[in-house]
Amino acid sequence: MALRVLAAMSGGVDSAVAAARIAEAGHDVTGVHLALSANPQSYRTGARGCCTIEDSRDARRAADVIGIPFYIWDMAERFHRDVVEDFVSEYAAGRTPNPCLRCNEKIKFEAVLDRALALGFDAVATGHHARIVDGVLHRSPDEGKDQSYVLGVLTREQLGHAIFPLGDSTKAEVRAEAARRGLMVADKPDSHDICFIADGDTRGFLADRLGAAEGPIVDESGEVVGSHEGAYGFTVGQRKGLRIDRPAADGRPRYVLSIEPVSNTVTVGPRSSLEVRAIEAVRPVWNGPVDAPREPLDCIVQLRAHGEVYGCRAQVSGDGERLHLELDAPATGVAAGQAAVLYLGDTVIGSATIASAA
Repeated sequence: MALRVLAAMSGGVDSAVAAARIAEAGHDVTGVHLALSANPQSYRTGARGCCTIEDSRDARRAADVIGIPFYIWDMAERFHRDVVEDFVSEYAAGRTPNPCLRCNEKIKFEAVLDRALALGFDAVATGHHARIVDGVLHRSPDEGKDQSYVLGVLTREQLGHAIFPLGDSTKAEVRAEAARRGLMVADKPDSHDICFIADGDTRGFLADRLGAAEGPIVDESGEVVGSHEGAYGFTVGQRKGLRIDRPAADGRPRYVLSIEPVSNTVTVGPRSSLEVRAIEAVRPVWNGPVDAPREPLDCIVQLRAHGEVYGCRAQVSGDGERLHLELDAPATGVAAGQAAVLYLGDTVIGSATIASAA
């Protein structure tokens, strides 16, 4: 059965090939590019595949080659509120957010999907490297490009209206297909940086919005070993750029262990002190084949995009709004504000936001 599909076209190679595949399959496809900045010149340039003026032009040209209608939707205000302001406020609170994950959740699969359904579309298609099988999210076969982690926050209803046409393809196959189809974005570089930080200087971006706030850097004993101009400039697990006045007694590197925004204190210590085996997370979303586990569930968890996975036991408590994870092996660099995405094999079963770890 032919569907009315809205193809989100970022201007990169993945979304262009995804739109082409859906159109070729006989669906009624309309392309849409999301304008995410009221001042596009303030965002990255250089054809990196997300959010710039060049990207909107590349998306339009791809739609012309495919032969589908194309529109630009202004999402700048919503993006600034739900992604940029969230990014700043999370850092101010001592947490480490993932803006791409938040963009998927709040923009591409909330604001855009809601508008698409209201306009009579059946589904939204994107160029994400992940698979949906019977409404359930799975990893991509291309492990290096798998994006199931940043999609793990989606609800079952949202996944039910999502199409990922690249689910069974590797990135190399996508680029080769783009070239065969005559899409000019075939060799366009992937986007890696945060799109709304033009020069890649996250600390400078936050300083402009939060201001300088000098505070101490202390070791695990509480002794002051340095100072900083804003705790928001650090993240758990960070080793470089600590500006510590004197080396550790054992001569080994120090890492950021914790960030306390109220006292504006950054605590540092040895790598071994970063190890955690227990994680508390909040606001769980269950979007796979199992519901919230009231008894310990053996599964695996991914704690960062393209990060390692760990065997664990997952269990919700109380009203189901808290999730406890016991890891089989210690993890390092676990930061509050990041997502913990749970899997059974390559199947996503849910996610939650990390609140604390020990």
